[in-house]
Amino acid sequence: MTTPDWAGGAFGERARCVLAPNPGSMTLDGTNTWVLREPGARRSIVVDPGPPDTAHLDAVLAAADGDVGAVLLTHHHLDHSESAKAFAERVGCGVRALDPAYRLGSEGLADGDVVELDGLEVHVVATPGHTADSLSFVLPAERAVLTGDTVLGRGTTVVAHPDGQLGAYLDSLDRLHALAEREEARVVWPGHGPVIDDALGVLDTYIAHRRSRLEQVEAAVATLRAQGPVDAETLPRRVVEVVYADVDPVLWGAAELSVRAQLAYLAR
Repeated sequence: MTTPDWAGGAFGERARCVLAPNPGSMTLDGTNTWVLREPGARRSIVVDPGPPDTAHLDAVLAAADGDVGAVLLTHHHLDHSESAKAFAERVGCGVRALDPAYRLGSEGLADGDVVELDGLEVHVVATPGHTADSLSFVLPAERAVLTGDTVLGRGTTVVAHPDGQLGAYLDSLDRLHALAEREEARVVWPGHGPVIDDALGVLDTYIAHRRSRLEQVEAAVATLRAQGPVDAETLPRRVVEVVYADVDPVLWGAAELSVRAQLAYLAR
């Protein structure tokens, strides 16, 4: 379902992924910067330029054949957005994002927008949850969806509470699942990790995983409360120690963000 030894590359007739040199526990192999261009067209769209690494941005510009018409952001996290304004100024275009703070120029992005450039169409789908401003981008001509951090090429993502909200995230997974069921999105081009050739399958897995984790958190809370008084401030970390006991402790900080989002969801 995924591509091993991920290093980016060309996908379909309209996309090239340039892998940023920022690997880590949260970024996997690094940030995927996507360069999109209609066959035979002159200009490209760049999605998530990533970190301000000169060699990386040079490689992105080379993949675009030196001509970029727009920069789009899936969300505001710095591993996706930090270089966006400087890169856009370098190539002479704007930055379009849902959050006005991350835009360059007057154009933003919103659910239902269609970004057109030299025959290329990119359809904007609001997919909040990982962050409040998370967007996905559908390329109808490729039946592909760029998911940012909403769906990753390996593992699962963090719902970054309090900005991220679990209820919104579950709704976003359902929305992407509906696109996959209608075969409007057959493949996932994620913000980190390898491409996924079975969009419907990975969304089934993501939805089942979230439901299972929610049940585990609910059960852990019940067990902890049965043992005695529970302090609301320390409860999220205590739940992490139970539910994520098999996860590397280096990831427990991120897991705690997700647990806080789950507890907020259960308290609605």
